[in-house]
Amino acid sequence: MDNKKFDLNSLIGFFLIGAVLLWMLYYNQDESTQVEEVGTPEKQESVEQTTPKNELTTNSPTADSLSIAKAQEKLGVFSYSSTLPSAKENVTTLENDVLELKISNKGGQIVEAKLKNFKTYDSLPIYIVKDGNASFNLNFTTQDNRSIATQDMYFEPSLSKDGSSLSMKLKVSQNEYLEYYYELKPEDYMFDFAIRSNGLSNVINKDNIQLDWKLKAYRHAKSISYENRYTEILWEYEGDKDDYTGQGDNDDAEDEEISWIAFKQHFFNSILLTDAPFERAKFVSKNLVQDEEVDTVFTKEFSASVPLQLKGGEFNETMDFYYGPTDYKILNEYDRNLDEVVPLGWGIFGWINQFLIIPFFNLLSGFLPAGIAIIFLTISVKLLLSPVQYKQYVSQAKMKVLRPEINELNEKYKDNAMKKQQETMKLYSKAGASPMSGCLPALMQIPVFYALFNFFPSAFDIRQKSFLWADDLSSYDVVAELPFTIPFYGDHVSLFPILASIAIFIYMMMTTGQNMQQTQPGMPNMKFIMYLSPLFMLIFFNNYASGLSLYYLTSNLITIGIMLVIKNFIIDEDKIHAKIQENKKKPKKQNKFSRKMQEMMEQAEQQKKAKK
Repeated sequence: MDNKKFDLNSLIGFFLIGAVLLWMLYYNQDESTQVEEVGTPEKQESVEQTTPKNELTTNSPTADSLSIAKAQEKLGVFSYSSTLPSAKENVTTLENDVLELKISNKGGQIVEAKLKNFKTYDSLPIYIVKDGNASFNLNFTTQDNRSIATQDMYFEPSLSKDGSSLSMKLKVSQNEYLEYYYELKPEDYMFDFAIRSNGLSNVINKDNIQLDWKLKAYRHAKSISYENRYTEILWEYEGDKDDYTGQGDNDDAEDEEISWIAFKQHFFNSILLTDAPFERAKFVSKNLVQDEEVDTVFTKEFSASVPLQLKGGEFNETMDFYYGPTDYKILNEYDRNLDEVVPLGWGIFGWINQFLIIPFFNLLSGFLPAGIAIIFLTISVKLLLSPVQYKQYVSQAKMKVLRPEINELNEKYKDNAMKKQQETMKLYSKAGASPMSGCLPALMQIPVFYALFNFFPSAFDIRQKSFLWADDLSSYDVVAELPFTIPFYGDHVSLFPILASIAIFIYMMMTTGQNMQQTQPGMPNMKFIMYLSPLFMLIFFNNYASGLSLYYLTSNLITIGIMLVIKNFIIDEDKIHAKIQENKKKPKKQNKFSRKMQEMMEQAEQQKKAKK
C-alpha cells in the first residue's frame, strides 16, 4: 500500500465544511421553532399568491446558507425577515364596496389600488396604483451603519378575521419589528394607515429617517392635455394654508408643518394625511407629456420626501390614505380641508362656488340629467343677474342717444384734447349719463362668471355624463375627426365651442358694435377685440370640457334674449332722449370730486396756454 502524504490543508477544508453543515443544521432547527405562523389557515387563504421573484430562500441548503450570510452582511438584524416563510412576493387583498387594495409582502406597500365604481374614458377600470407606478419607502440607517430601504424588504402579513385590517411586520426577531398597519372601513375611500415599531430603539439610528412617496399618474381622460392641466401636487401647511406645485413641466417646492399631501389627477386623488403634522416636506412634480401622440400612458410624476422623527426611540406615526374621486361633496365631508384640492377659485370666487353654485347644482342634478341641469343653472344665474344687466343696458341706451352730440364735440375740439374732455364731461354731467355706469354693472357680473369658469372643469358630477352629441360633458365633444393636427386646436372639431363662439359674436355685435366709436389714439381697437374673443373661444375651447362650452352657449343666448326683451319691450329710447334733454336744462350741482377734477383740468389748460 502506497504511503500518502498527510495534507493539512485538506484536513482543515473538510473540518470547515463539516462545521458549516453542522451549524446550518442547528441554525435551521432553531429557527423553525421561532418562526411565527402567518395567521390561521383561514387567513392564509385570503393571501393571494403570485409568482415568487428574487427569493432569498431556495430548496438548496448551500444556497440558503449563502443567501442568509449575504443578507446578514448587508442588513444585519433585519436579515431575520429574509428567513421567514413570508419572504416572497405575495399580496394580500383588502376591499370594501368602493375600493380594492393589494398590499405586497415586498415593501409592505400598496401595489394595486382600484376604484370599483368608475371607468376610464375607454371603459377600463380606474387604477390609482398598478404595475409599479407607485412606491412607498422608508430609508434609514441602523446603529451599526447599515442602510435600510423598506421597499426592498419582506414583511410578514397578518390579516384580521373580518378581513378589514392588515398588519405588515418587518421583523428583526420574533417580537421586534417595524409595522405598517392598514384598516379599511365600509364604503369609504379613506382608510387608516400607521407606521409603528416595537423593540427597535437600540437598532435604528434616530437621524436621517426619510419617508419617500412616489406616483406616476395614469391617464384616465380622453384629452390628456386637458387632464394634465388639472394634475398637480397640493398640500396643506401651517394649520390651514395650502399650496401647489403648478402645471409646468418641472416644479419643486418645500414647506413646513405639513398636514396632508395630495397627488391630484384632475378627477381622482391620492392623499396622505397625518394626525400630527410632518415637520417639513419636499415636493417634486415632473411633466411626462412632451408629445401627446407618443406620451399617452402617464401625465405627471410626483414625489414627496418627508423626514420622520422617532418618538421614544420608536416609530409612531398615525396617518390616513385617501384613494378616490376629486369630488367636492365627498372630500368636504371629512372635515380636513380636503375641499381645497378642488380648484374652485380663490377668495370670493371660491365662496360663490361653495355656498351658491355647488349646492344649487347638486339640487338640480339630483332630479335632472347633467346637461339639463347645466342649462337650468345658467338660466337661474342669468335671471339673478338680470337687474344688473338692465342697468347696464340703460346706460348703453343713454350713451347711444348722446352719441351725435359727443361726435360733434369730438369734431369741434379735435385739436384740443383737454377742452374736448372737459366739454364731454359737462355733457355727461348734465344728461345724467356716464360711460362708467355701464362698466360697473358689467364688473359686478365678473365674480359669478369666473366662479362658473372654475366650477365646470372641477364638477365631478358631469364626468362621463352625456348630452345631445356630447358623450362626456367633462371632456370635449367630437362631431368630426381631422386627418391631421392643428396647433392649439387639435385633431377634431367640437361643435359646442363653435356655437358658443357664434353666440358671443352676436352678443358683442349688439353691445360693443352698437356703441363703437372711432378709435382714439392710445385706446384699444374695439372692433379687433370684438372679433378676437369669439376666435379665442373657437380655438382654445375645442379641447375643453363640453359642459363649459354648453354653459357659455346657453349664457350668451339668454343674454341676447334678455337684451332684445329690454330693448323692444322695456326701454323706450325716445323717453330716455327726452329725459336727457330735460336734465340738461336743469342746473347741475357738482359734487366735490367732480368740482375738483374740473378745477384741475382748468389749471392744466391755463398752464398749457402760459407756456405757449
